[in-house]
Amino acid sequence: MTGSHPLAEFHCTHTRQTRQYPNLVDIRGQHQAKRAIEIAAAGSHNLLMIGPPGTGKTMLAERLPGLLPPMSETQSLESAAICSISNQGFNIQSWGQRPFRSPHHTSSAIALVGGGSHPRPGEISLAHQGVLFLDELPEFDRKVLEVLREPLESGKITISRAAHQAEFPARFQLVAAMNPCPCGYYTDTSGRCECTAEQIRRYRSRISGPLLDRIDMQIEVPNMTRQIITGADTGKRETSAEVHERVVVAYQLQLQRAGKPNNWLDNSEVERYCPLDTQQRQLLEKIIVKYNLSAKALHRILKVARTIADLAQSDSILTPHLQEAINYRRLDRLQRQQN
Repeated sequence: MTGSHPLAEFHCTHTRQTRQYPNLVDIRGQHQAKRAIEIAAAGSHNLLMIGPPGTGKTMLAERLPGLLPPMSETQSLESAAICSISNQGFNIQSWGQRPFRSPHHTSSAIALVGGGSHPRPGEISLAHQGVLFLDELPEFDRKVLEVLREPLESGKITISRAAHQAEFPARFQLVAAMNPCPCGYYTDTSGRCECTAEQIRRYRSRISGPLLDRIDMQIEVPNMTRQIITGADTGKRETSAEVHERVVVAYQLQLQRAGKPNNWLDNSEVERYCPLDTQQRQLLEKIIVKYNLSAKALHRILKVARTIADLAQSDSILTPHLQEAINYRRLDRLQRQQN
């Protein structure tokens, strides 16, 4: 497949791949969160879910691989090659399936990014072309999290040793989950949170601004128990297959336009493929000032808006697409309220 167009290779693999992933239909409620993971899947966007314990954050993350576009032949070969040189080896049953890696928050930097006297790939490389899920994100060592910044930008990790240097691919999709406060119940309607403002500030500050800028979407996953019990949750529950088909269509549009998913557009490509009219620029300027967003965060918003437009099969980004993308900056708003 070397030298072939990515769209042609995508079609070739799409016709014969089968998937065995948890089904999205199992999750009751959380319609906004389901919408968010559909967008994340369509554009390969990084996603942070914020909510109390037991609201389904892990279940949502586990179902994301089943929504992703099928792997191409080249992507499958890359994934298999990485596994073959890792400690776990390659299992032929996993051929063509998107990896899903979920390391514990006590994992060391070497376990996460790779290394050793004879460098081996770490979790971020084992998640290449798939999903890296970090649960309890603020509980990870901050130095470990900071190492993620390079591969989130470049799609690779370089490990230097005295004798030699090793480079591993690491084009993964980061999905993370966290509580809104140390006890977990700050946004819960039960009112049982007793965390002070300073405790909440310290807890959230464990995630640095530069790392947060690299997470395209930040959503709240609220407690839906009452709505489910009272029958207020009456929305349609779609299967993974239904959502997957919409994701594939949007993904094909991105390959036709730029040869890559929207998350991996560089700055010049963002300017080219995500133009805004005067009214939309004014709206974005207000948001930048209000939440003190960086230029990197601005580009992330535009990439998400482009994906939302692709899901709607719109040639251009419309104002509702931009407004929805802006709404996926939940932690920016929470931190602003806290300050």
